[in-house]
Amino acid sequence: MRRTPLIATCLALAAPVRAEPTHPKDDDGDPKLSLPTEADRLAWQRGGFRLGLGAVYGSFMGSRGAPSGRLLGVALRAGVRLDEAWSLLTSFQYASVARAGGLSGLRFAGTIDPTYHATPNLSLAVGFGFGGLVEGTTGRADPDPKASTLDTSYTFPNALTPVASCSGIGVAGLVRGEWAYVLGPRTQTSLALEVDAQWTGCVDETGRVEPDTGEAIVRRQYWAHTGVTLSWGVAWR
Repeated sequence: MRRTPLIATCLALAAPVRAEPTHPKDDDGDPKLSLPTEADRLAWQRGGFRLGLGAVYGSFMGSRGAPSGRLLGVALRAGVRLDEAWSLLTSFQYASVARAGGLSGLRFAGTIDPTYHATPNLSLAVGFGFGGLVEGTTGRADPDPKASTLDTSYTFPNALTPVASCSGIGVAGLVRGEWAYVLGPRTQTSLALEVDAQWTGCVDETGRVEPDTGEAIVRRQYWAHTGVTLSWGVAWR
């Protein structure tokens, strides 16, 4: 039987149409692998600014008659990590110092501390700068000669009989060993053992002046102290 052109056309239209597979358009592009993350401890070994705050507890021991006391206060540290091995820090310490019959007041100090990082956790520092004492009423007996008997300034030969109240400033130094533990890329905590030394020039104002020169009459006494402190702190970079 011969098909007419009309029948052939109808059969072609009725045949199923095979759909071509389609793929959804990928708007995100080709996948990319993430870059490796730097370890937190390696970030702390790079150069940059450092800031630390800590609590201090220890003892401040006088020698050659200077009174002693217990230290309790805070320490502030700021500086720059120069490279993997070295940092240059400045340290400031403010602490109450007290003991019955001994020191009763405030001890302050500021030093510049070149610091060597022996390992990623252990650092050693040596510092040099200034330190001072400010005392109020202490209850210590006032040594001779009394201020009321002086017509000129007087310097005590030693501190075997300490002045009743010392306010003065002098040189200070320290040696510090510190163990640090990295908490994150921006924060670390540390425990430090520090040995301090301070030479203080106490100045006792008498409130009187020399009749010939008009200069203030004062009594001076020099105190030597060594201290041992334990501190815990947190640092940021």
